[in-house]
Parts: sequence; structure tokens; C-alpha cells
Amino acid sequence: MDKKRCGWVGDDQVYLDYHDYVWGRPVYGSQELFAKLCLDGQQAGLSWITILKKQKNYEAAFANFDPAVIAKFDAAKVEELLQDKGIVRNRLKVNSIIKNARAYMANFSDTKGEQGNDFSEFLWSFVGGSPIVNHFEAMEEIPVKTSESEAMSNALKKMGFNFVGPTICYAFMQAVGMFNDHATYCFCYDKCNKEGSSS
Repeated sequence: MDKKRCGWVGDDQVYLDYHDYVWGRPVYGSQELFAKLCLDGQQAGLSWITILKKQKNYEAAFANFDPAVIAKFDAAKVEELLQDKGIVRNRLKVNSIIKNARAYMANFSDTKGEQGNDFSEFLWSFVGGSPIVNHFEAMEEIPVKTSESEAMSNALKKMGFNFVGPTICYAFMQAVGMFNDHATYCFCYDKCNKEGSSS
């Protein structure tokens, strides 16, 4: 018997694996959350699978999304990245990852000592520290943004992050398990609930 999946999943194996093993699973590592936030920003105007297929290329081009390294990228590095066919060669999007890394270092760096905040705790605070479980039965019921994603977007923008509008933030929050938006009939729905309650 075939597994029942969310309606947005296509037939591409990359997409199937992403849905089955990644999307909606709670993520708490600060650097992994930073990477996912940047990648969601790259999606703007494109389909998610386009970025998903380029994820390994992005990791190679952007130092595995280490904010401390990316924050030091200069104009010459930007020009080099714009020649990289493995990523989306859009100047605004390339610069957005660098800008976000600098915002991360300014607000969440360990080097800030007692002044530094924890990026993971900060992001998860918008959902009270644990996943919000929704009960959607159809794709049409799922919102494109929520009050939580709008609050996250506003806070990140004030800190200097960009490509973090409320719709991008909501897609990010779904992807990292802050919301369980798997359809109730999807075989991943209960799995994500268990992972969220055990974290």
C-alpha cells in the first residue's frame, strides 16, 4: 500500500525524501536554522525544489553556512559567487546571505559573550519553544503567513536580516518543525508530532 503524503509533494525522489525525512521535523541547531532560513530566502520567486536541488552547491559555496566565515565575504567573493552555476546567480540573493551572516554575528555570535543571544532559542520563542500542531486536511487550509511568522519577520528585519518576509518566515517555520503542517492523513503527521513532543 502506498504511503499517503501531503498534496504538495511531486514525484521527484529529491522532493519525496525531503518531505519524508526533513520537512516538519523539529530543528534546534543554530547553524542549521541559519542555513535553512537563508535557503528559504533564496526560494523567493522560484519553486522550492529548484533550491532543494542546489542545496549541496550552496553549502559548498557558502562555507556550510558558517556565519562567522560568510560575514567576512568581500566584493571580490561576491563576484566569484555570481559565476557559480550551482547556485542562483542573483546579486541581491547572494548578498542577502552575507548580510544575514553579518546580522547573525552582530546579534547572536558567541563572541558577544553575555550580550549574545542564542539564535535557536530566539527563533523558537515565536512558537513558545515547542511545535504548534495544526490539523489541516487539505492544502487550501494552510495559510501563507501567521501572526507568529509576521512577528519573527519584523524582529529579524530590525536586526538587519533580509529576505525574511512573513511568508518566507512561515515557510521556514513549517520546514523546521515549528509548525506541524503535514496533512492529518499524511504518514508523517504523527511522526512529526512524536518528534516534537520528545524534544
